Amino acid sequence: MSTRIYSFIIILILSITTGIAQDTSKKEASILFVGNSLTYYNDLPELVKTHAKKLGIKIKYDMVAKPNYAIVDHWAEGKVQKLIAKENYDYVIVQQGPSSQREGRQMLIESGKDYKALCEAHNTQLCYYMVWPSRTYYHTFDGVIKNHQDAASINDAILLPVGEVWKDYFDRTNNFQYYGPDGFHPSVLGSKVAARVIVETLFNN
Repeated sequence: MSTRIYSFIIILILSITTGIAQDTSKKEASILFVGNSLTYYNDLPELVKTHAKKLGIKIKYDMVAKPNYAIVDHWAEGKVQKLIAKENYDYVIVQQGPSSQREGRQMLIESGKDYKALCEAHNTQLCYYMVWPSRTYYHTFDGVIKNHQDAASINDAILLPVGEVWKDYFDRTNNFQYYGPDGFHPSVLGSKVAARVIVETLFNN
């Protein structure tokens, strides 16, 4: 496990167990969530809003999420472009399936370039929400992590390393409680952890 992720997890655990809000200069932010069921399951944006409130940060958000959609599908429909151009978001968080394979990697990177250019034009920061594979395909987890890391690096975007934090927890504890009953979508606890990682990464790094 990398030193960066280890340090991040320690900070995350401390913030969860103590409930003490860390100091942050940004008191409000607007976010557009773009994704699929891994974003709308358990209402992740609302969980992000709730956790940010504990840090004294007010979140306003919109969500564009449909089952089985990749970020290229949303781009093809055109709704996200209109929202980004109109709403003056601070962050645009994009998410698609695990993307461990070549096709998913290419979509993360190449379609991500379109999102990045649009975000830059409207003074918005692009973020990649790193997800996870199903338990059936757990062996592809390293590919999921690498492809999201590479996409964020190539497109100079913020990486929200949820999948990396999940994997570290699974590998240390052999406890897979962040997965829901179907072995892919998150449990409520898994979504809460995802929300914490997103908030801590955006506002406390």
